[in-house]
Amino acid sequence: MRLRSLEVADDGKLYLTNNDCVNAVRLMWDQYRLHIDPHCTFVQVYGVPRGGIPVAYLFKGNDNSHIRVVDNPGEASVIVDDIVDSGATKARYAKSFPEIPFLSMMDYIPDRPKVWTVFPWEQGLAGKDQSAEDLVIRLLEYIGEDPARGGLQETPERVLKAWKEWTSGYSQDPKAVLKYFEDGAHNYDEMVIVKDLPFYSTCEHHLAPFFGNATIAYIPDGRVVGLSKLGRVLNIFARRLQVQERLTTQIADALEETIKPRGVGVIIKARHLCMESRGLSTQGHHTVTSALRGVFREDSKARSEFLKL
Repeated sequence: MRLRSLEVADDGKLYLTNNDCVNAVRLMWDQYRLHIDPHCTFVQVYGVPRGGIPVAYLFKGNDNSHIRVVDNPGEASVIVDDIVDSGATKARYAKSFPEIPFLSMMDYIPDRPKVWTVFPWEQGLAGKDQSAEDLVIRLLEYIGEDPARGGLQETPERVLKAWKEWTSGYSQDPKAVLKYFEDGAHNYDEMVIVKDLPFYSTCEHHLAPFFGNATIAYIPDGRVVGLSKLGRVLNIFARRLQVQERLTTQIADALEETIKPRGVGVIIKARHLCMESRGLSTQGHHTVTSALRGVFREDSKARSEFLKL
């Protein structure tokens, strides 16, 4: 059996056909049955919700009389899923059912591009990718809303577009924007500081916004960087799922590694809606974090000057 050559579509996604999935699961079954006890009467397969369920029924289609689809993973001979992303789902099942093999359909599609994959059961009219939109629709249903209500009918598409913008930092390299100049840096060894740079980010723990201002300073050592680039680096890291502590150190590390200054200092002051809008709903407070590198850490005078400014 030979799978077709898979190509990424113009939108940067990989769209699988029904035949792609049937052939991949057939390869999965052919390899799996080599390890089955020949005296085994039934193979009981459990599909991980939701993507593994169609895979389980495709699995059953290879030998309808000897394969049963079961509802309880503890009863299964094999657990199947459509794809392994972070590996968290596979690890969870491996911990609960260590003796049961876990198979992913995508592991049986050779040379597949590592891009967003759209399965046939996630495709709508004209093959449109509905996988992410369905997540938003389910979220609206989960909170008790009606996704068909007039004001919400276009919400899934708008939400996805907004999230693409809020997380655009993943597609950008901060080091690539840190253009520096040696001309102009001669004999300059004093602090360069840009204060109160605004940013907007998203807390990775609750997917709630946090926002505030950053102050970024460095002491050149033969290289100076365009001042606008400091704000761009801040926004590249901020437009990812973040915690404030990591955001602070990532900015400092990027400057230190790229322009190799004598010292770097970063201070971030932010408000977190995950704290202000839920739980105790403590409002109006700021969280302050700092990262000091080089002389800002080692020289008390330089550190004091930076913190005073």
